[in-house]
Amino acid sequence: MIHELAQQLVDLIFAWGYLGIFIMMAIESSFIPFPSEIVLVPAGYLAANDEMSIGAIMAAALGGSLVGAFVNYYLAMSLGRRFLLRYGKYFFIKEETLLKMEEYFKKHGHISTFTGRLIPGVRQLISIPAGLAKMNLAEFTLFTLLGAGIWALILVLVGYFIGENQELIKAYLREITIIVFIVVVGLLLIYFRYHKKKDQ
Repeated sequence: MIHELAQQLVDLIFAWGYLGIFIMMAIESSFIPFPSEIVLVPAGYLAANDEMSIGAIMAAALGGSLVGAFVNYYLAMSLGRRFLLRYGKYFFIKEETLLKMEEYFKKHGHISTFTGRLIPGVRQLISIPAGLAKMNLAEFTLFTLLGAGIWALILVLVGYFIGENQELIKAYLREITIIVFIVVVGLLLIYFRYHKKKDQ
């Protein structure tokens, strides 16, 4: 079943080309959370066979990721913020909570956005608190691109070097995800320890 789905996606990406990657990554980065590896690993495999360009794959993937992130950001900033200001008290969310979140993202939005884009299950959601807190758009864009770019490149290279070996891909992706998570935790510890010392 999974192998058939992967094969269908390879065919779909090949048929739609870079536009297919852009659309799928935009969807993946917004409301419908599905693993980006089912898009970018097959694309990397096609690049290994000279049927696609890694540079163009990355451009399409980053463009799609950014569009999806902007959708979540702007919806959270407009509709989400208005909703919470009006009805948040019924969910035990006070206006002061939003103000604290806004203050947090002014200070730490860059590291939160960057590391959030590297964690499965968080990468789609990190745009929502950033939008609610009205994080600086230029910073949000930059660190979304950095985080999304690193993860996208990892997936494309996995597909490029491993190809169609599904079992090997699963094993490598599991190990890579664990390594990335450990690195992210390490970065966050160093970052907040540095700021704690700086504030003392």
